Amino acid sequence: MAESTKGVSAGFIAKNVQKKINRAQEKVLQKLGKADETKDEQFEQCVQNFNRQLTEGSKLQKDLRTYLTSVKAMHEATKKLSELLEEIYEPDWVGKETVHTISESADLLWTDYHQKLVDQALLTLDTYLGQFPDIKTRIAKRGRKLVDYDSARHHYESLQGAKKKDDGKMAKAEEEFLKAQKVFEEINIDLQEELPSLWNSRVGFYVNTFQSIAGLEETFHKEMGKLNQGLGNTMNQLEQQHVNKTLPIKGAPSTPVKHEVSDASPPLEESPPGSPTVKSDNHVSVAAVPTTHAPPPVPKSPSQTVEPEYVNTEVAAEATETCAGSTTLEEQDEPTYAVVEKETEAQTVTTKDTVPAVVMETSVESTNDALYETVPAEESDMPPGFQFKVRALHDYNATDTDELNLKAGDVVLVIIYDNPEEQDDGWLMGIKEADWTQKKDLKSFARVFPENFTERLQ
Repeated sequence: MAESTKGVSAGFIAKNVQKKINRAQEKVLQKLGKADETKDEQFEQCVQNFNRQLTEGSKLQKDLRTYLTSVKAMHEATKKLSELLEEIYEPDWVGKETVHTISESADLLWTDYHQKLVDQALLTLDTYLGQFPDIKTRIAKRGRKLVDYDSARHHYESLQGAKKKDDGKMAKAEEEFLKAQKVFEEINIDLQEELPSLWNSRVGFYVNTFQSIAGLEETFHKEMGKLNQGLGNTMNQLEQQHVNKTLPIKGAPSTPVKHEVSDASPPLEESPPGSPTVKSDNHVSVAAVPTTHAPPPVPKSPSQTVEPEYVNTEVAAEATETCAGSTTLEEQDEPTYAVVEKETEAQTVTTKDTVPAVVMETSVESTNDALYETVPAEESDMPPGFQFKVRALHDYNATDTDELNLKAGDVVLVIIYDNPEEQDDGWLMGIKEADWTQKKDLKSFARVFPENFTERLQ
């Protein structure tokens, strides 16, 4: 029994090998022009449409998965933000229960939106693409059977045209020819009917898919808008609850200080030579008006020199004009905030107005000199075609062999595509910095990844 099975297997293998040899010979003869090839231009057009339809569907499936991943990431970010709001919301604030209800409703709305996208769009797309592998296999089989048919036809025609005819060989060749013709025509007729029907079905499928996505997104945003409106109303109520409450300021005196305007003006103090100073014309209490701090000194540029006598003269002249007719505010027992506000609005002198122009120019040039000296040098030891670095903000699990697995925090070196025409919108080519540092193997570790899962570092 075992020997019989072994003999059948050996015969089957030998038959398949002989078929492959005959097909290879037939293709060589056809390429050399020594044998004619059966062609069907209509069927070839159907095959081109099939390949285009498969490519478009596969790209749509990939982009839809990316969209769903982004929806899930947005859900997680919104959830964390809502949890933080509940955490900082104090128990005595108005609308605490409303904020909790809105947070739970938003979480359910995101979950429902993601699940409906999967059910009504992604699963439908997977079912649509599921019919392509079988048809693709049958198209390849038709090509092989066509070569068998041409080979049997040429063999039968050669025997018919021979001077010395062998009836036995003629009968066997005719039988093989008719058999090959029958097998080819059966699979060819089926594909001639299915391929045009499949091509025409793409329009209805695209319409249903994008109608579902648009309807789900519209409903989601309407419901989310209602929740956001409710949250905004709650924030308005919280604002009204605390509108009459003053916030404590650290370092402020416990009792207000009264200020009174005096008609007398203090005499102008002269500045020592070489060190110009500016005095404000209004002397206001620290509790009433905040003090303006001058910026830190800027070193002078070596290319500019300023004579101390000239600067001192300009400052003294401006200070004399500014202080003319000024008033002072003196502290009293009770607060008079109206007087302070009126006085500060009417007369305010800043130190910026009295700084000599020559000093300001010097600071700009000095700043530029410092900036030019601290320009970092370009990085070395980077892969060919390196553009910039990015850091992964979220985890990303690759859905194809040409995609890069990412963990939050991974640093990726972005490189240029070998063929820019193959680059899809929203996708980058790169290699993890750790893989490049350790392996230096760009061919084995370079993959594509979604750009919106990362942030640019340089």
